[in-house]
Amino acid sequence: VEHKAFTGLFQMVAMVYFEQLKESQDAWEVCAEALAKGIYSDDHVKFFCFQVLEHQIKYRHGGLSPAQQQLIRETLMKWLQLQLMNSQPEKPFIRNKAAQVFALTFVMEYLTHWPKFFYDLLSLVGLNPHGVDVYLRTLMAIDAEVVDRDILHSPEEVRRNTLIKDSMREQVIPSLVESWYQILGTYQQSHPEITCQCLEVVGAYVSWIDLNLIANDRFVNLLLSQMSVEDLREEACECLFEIVNKGMDPTDKTKLVESLCQVLQSAGFFNVEEEEDVDFLAKFSRLVNGMGQSLVLSWTKLAKGGEVKDAAESLSAIEAKVPLLLQLLVHDDDDISANIVGFCYDYLNVLKQVRYDYLDVLKQAIMLAVMKKLTYDEEYNFDNEGEDEAMFVEYRKQLKMLLDRLAQVSPELLLEAVGRVFNNTVQRWQTASFMEVEVAIRLLYMLGEALPASHGAHFSGDTAKTSALQDMMRTLVSSGLSGYQHTSVSLEFFETVVRYDKFFLVEPQHIPNVLMAFLDHRGLRHSSPKVRSRVAYLFSRFVKTLHKHMNSFIEDILSRIQDLLELAPPENGFPALLTSDDQLFIFETAGVLIVHGESPAERKQALMRSLLTPLIDAFRLLLAKLASEREEERQAALADCLSHAVGFASRTSKAFSNKQTVKQCGCSEVYRDCLQTFLPALSCPVQRGSLRSAVRSFLHRMIICLEEEVLPFVPAASEHMLKDCEAKDLQEFIPLISQITAKFKDQVSPFLQQVFMPLVLAIFEVLCRPAEDNDQAAALEKQMLRRSYFTFIQTITSSGMNQVLANQGVENIERVLFTIIQGAVDFPDPIAQKTCFIVLSKLVELWGGKDGMAGFPDFIYKHIVPACFLAPLKPSFDLTDAQTVLTLSECALTLKMIHLRRGPEFIQYLQQEYLPSLQVSPEITQEVCQVLQQPDAKVLKNYMKAFFQRAKL
Repeated sequence: VEHKAFTGLFQMVAMVYFEQLKESQDAWEVCAEALAKGIYSDDHVKFFCFQVLEHQIKYRHGGLSPAQQQLIRETLMKWLQLQLMNSQPEKPFIRNKAAQVFALTFVMEYLTHWPKFFYDLLSLVGLNPHGVDVYLRTLMAIDAEVVDRDILHSPEEVRRNTLIKDSMREQVIPSLVESWYQILGTYQQSHPEITCQCLEVVGAYVSWIDLNLIANDRFVNLLLSQMSVEDLREEACECLFEIVNKGMDPTDKTKLVESLCQVLQSAGFFNVEEEEDVDFLAKFSRLVNGMGQSLVLSWTKLAKGGEVKDAAESLSAIEAKVPLLLQLLVHDDDDISANIVGFCYDYLNVLKQVRYDYLDVLKQAIMLAVMKKLTYDEEYNFDNEGEDEAMFVEYRKQLKMLLDRLAQVSPELLLEAVGRVFNNTVQRWQTASFMEVEVAIRLLYMLGEALPASHGAHFSGDTAKTSALQDMMRTLVSSGLSGYQHTSVSLEFFETVVRYDKFFLVEPQHIPNVLMAFLDHRGLRHSSPKVRSRVAYLFSRFVKTLHKHMNSFIEDILSRIQDLLELAPPENGFPALLTSDDQLFIFETAGVLIVHGESPAERKQALMRSLLTPLIDAFRLLLAKLASEREEERQAALADCLSHAVGFASRTSKAFSNKQTVKQCGCSEVYRDCLQTFLPALSCPVQRGSLRSAVRSFLHRMIICLEEEVLPFVPAASEHMLKDCEAKDLQEFIPLISQITAKFKDQVSPFLQQVFMPLVLAIFEVLCRPAEDNDQAAALEKQMLRRSYFTFIQTITSSGMNQVLANQGVENIERVLFTIIQGAVDFPDPIAQKTCFIVLSKLVELWGGKDGMAGFPDFIYKHIVPACFLAPLKPSFDLTDAQTVLTLSECALTLKMIHLRRGPEFIQYLQQEYLPSLQVSPEITQEVCQVLQQPDAKVLKNYMKAFFQRAKL
């Protein structure tokens, strides 16, 4: 323990010491000397020395004297010289750091003090393997600094990097290419790792250097020879891929790809089935994909350009690759197959345009390949999906894209091929493997998206398609296949049934069988929780579409799902079949069945009461328990259960579109009972947050469903919710009051007048609470509450309920008005500021005329007009931000409204008093006043933007 503590202390001291070295003006020279002379043998010390040097070059290079810059250059070359003499190379992490420092120095000095950087490096290194290793690592580090497009550079750095590349192309690239050729030839046998590094360098640089230096016989032949060396061939493949990917003239690209293909084919690389190394084949597949996509691009350009002969050559080159494409696409290894999907997709696009009859064979071959590859492996773990499973899901998405493209190219062929596979598999489903059965149903499902159809059109209109799909669906639901015992097949069956729910409108006789599958051990009572959960959602969708065909089964269905509708109290101990989230769908489904059934209103009322009464009874019991419970964990469990009960009741109401339906069904009373039962939870002293949230959501629903019948409950609910408020409580309560205000307007005016100031004061109290300076969560909560408050005031003023505000007494009105002015000017939040200007504009419209509120014109001139000018002049008011520009528009419209209500008096005030007080020149003042008097508000908005842009210069 003591030893560990001492080591940890030493590392901390060392770190502090090296940080000081970095910041020191001249201590870096000690590090430079240590590297140049090889003073230290400890790897970490050497690494830190390079770090200190790196820091100097990166952040202090401009401040170094010419002699100090020269010292850095000499240090690096001396360190490299030491490497040539060492029998053992440095550790890779030191070599990488050294390469970064070389690259940084290069970037800083190549264009000025060290134009011979590469010549110095090459003449020193020669063909010494340690030296060549550092040289190649340096080239990759330079690529990262100068070329890598994934790294963001400033405009200045981009200009510098362009100059470096231009200069390198002009002066040094041919010499570098020659050095690569020598390295590749020299180290092929003795140092495969150096050869691989060099291949990586060639691949990186080929994108921006003259391709003819690489794409010539001697270089390409060397690369191709390395395709046959086991240790090199993956890197050689990658390098060839980069060469093929290089942008160039389409005819030249076709020739290059074809010459590569001829050599690869004659060397036996196209015999994919003989190759056992899947890692290499994955790289080779990527190379073939690059070659194929390049050929398709060349053909597209040539065909568009009307170059018929060259386009025909590109097309025949593409077609010659199709057998290889198919071999790679159907390969057992998914990585190999996935790497060729891009070429396959592009090739199908070619087929779409070319449309030769004999190509049907090719299309069918691709279809069969896709169908084969969609099939799950036996190893796929459905119960515990990990990284491999996630990768297969992604790969399946790529295959789906191919299937969709096949549908565009040849819908009839696809339909026929899927029909053949589907019917063949379903006929023998009892003996077929789960993979075969799943993929057969999956293909039927995919047809739905691959063959686009408007609402229900899969089973109307085009007779060939209609009858094929209808036959397959009929087979699916009548074959007994729903009883296949595997998670993937069960899920696919229900997904497909719901995907084609319109089929049952055409053949409703199948509904009872499918309903039973949903309700028994095949669906909602399946042994897999994953299946039960998904089926709960799918069942709700199925019922929503087809409830009109279920009238005779409604009560039977309700009795069968009765146990799934039970609230699971925390002390139950038995694991529930469905989670509470899944139960939401079951409650909604029950609601839909009751509401949309053809029973008389009394029966619907009785059914809805029997659905909701257990929730009401359980809620009362649990709430009493919660009030007396002392243990926090139990409290949380009880509160959860109570929230679920409210959520379930709320979800049943989704079946109603408006109050009329609630009344027609005779269900108003039972929902009022729910409200009566749930509201006391608002004043429960424990677990207040989750309970308030649930009851508030229920109130939102009831405002829609019960309309004015909800109003008697609102005052008590509001009183409870305004007690002991947090910012979040208020922020969520305001939309409820706003919804009531907007919906009921004058009906709630007395209540609003009564609740207005208590609500406003509660908001002020929360906003004034002190918070830690760096507590960002609290600051954000306050910002959101402020926005909600301003939106609430906006709802009141825009709902024609200004009397609510007007009747609050002069002192209270003033308090509220000053908060609106403050919101418009002081807080750098354009969303809130915009709302404040909308409110001010509306108040000017309501109270700013000759017959307006006493004293309000004075408020306009003293506070609203200054706000319209002071807010945009603030440094935080960013006129390049779209949201802020919208705020400025509302600000301009406020000025326009003041002019409409006050007329020439306002213009005179601006000319003689206000604008001169801001030191605005008489000419500009005249301009502002003229624009304000124009009828077109758009002219004013544009002018005000220009006015403030000028003022802020």
